[in-house]
Amino acid sequence: MRCTSCSKESCYVRNNPQRGCSEESTYPELETLQFQKLTMAEEEALEPYFSMRPNQICDSSFLDIFLWSRSNKLEYCLIEGKAILWKMEMDGEPYTVMPSCREEDLPYYFKLTQDYFNKVLKRPVKIFLADVEAVEYLKLQENPYYQISKQDDLKDYLYDAEKLRTLSGRAYHKKKNLVNKFKKMYDGRWEYRSLTGEDAEEIRAFLEHWYATAKSEEEGLDKEKDGIWEVLRYPVAPGIRMGSIFVDGKMEAFTMGNYNELEEMAFICVEKANSQIPGLYQTINQQFIVQEFPDSRIVNREDDVGLEGLRKAKLSYNPIGYAEKYTVIQSLY
Repeated sequence: MRCTSCSKESCYVRNNPQRGCSEESTYPELETLQFQKLTMAEEEALEPYFSMRPNQICDSSFLDIFLWSRSNKLEYCLIEGKAILWKMEMDGEPYTVMPSCREEDLPYYFKLTQDYFNKVLKRPVKIFLADVEAVEYLKLQENPYYQISKQDDLKDYLYDAEKLRTLSGRAYHKKKNLVNKFKKMYDGRWEYRSLTGEDAEEIRAFLEHWYATAKSEEEGLDKEKDGIWEVLRYPVAPGIRMGSIFVDGKMEAFTMGNYNELEEMAFICVEKANSQIPGLYQTINQQFIVQEFPDSRIVNREDDVGLEGLRKAKLSYNPIGYAEKYTVIQSLY
């Protein structure tokens, strides 16, 4: 893989002529790359980076990354005002995800990330949750220097947003019946509300009860709760949307997500409801898309982490496709 400009295999651009080759450009000193802890204070500044290139996975949204940032010790590095590099840790081993940048800059920042791992951390680069768009654009599957494997249990479920808003057609007949049953049973007693940071205490009270009674088969609930608590510690950023259904004045369902403008995609990162109320899950699912994402074209409801119960629930909403994810491990460096 030699640079098309200078013919050097070591050139950091590697077939990215938009930037010029290393003969003409200054390569950043790797030791000067400053990684720092992610906080909600950066949401407004960093959110645009997630919509710079085609990418449909939930792990490319600020909210999803932040929710799990404490459990995986995530840090970020903002480069030249053009990209975000990421660094995480699992079982004491460093890894990363694909850089957040424009598609044409991806080869450059991919190589920069790789050099940081190789020369500073003294390790091969390991990328988890790599989106299929990046893997194909970088032609990594054709490169013998990388081991590529699909993460089947972590593929995201994608849905037609208008179908979730209207629940029209035979495929959604059962869902629509459950929503109508809920509305009839609680006629005049329920309402949907958009939430803000001022509702944090009420959200915490509802979620504390939900987590206390959650099914034991669901994994990572403590980590998820810690992430939500961290979100609520700060003034809720404008890019994060929250909604709830109240029954008789009491919060009985809560959901949280954000939006990718490039993909016209709503990400549903958190959805909890009182399972003892028939049709409530289906109603909050529908109302959140109707009220908070009226212009969305696609809805990403994340992965099923290999759990059969979650898989059945997500399949029941008739996905139109999946956002595939890969592991990329450098085998030679």
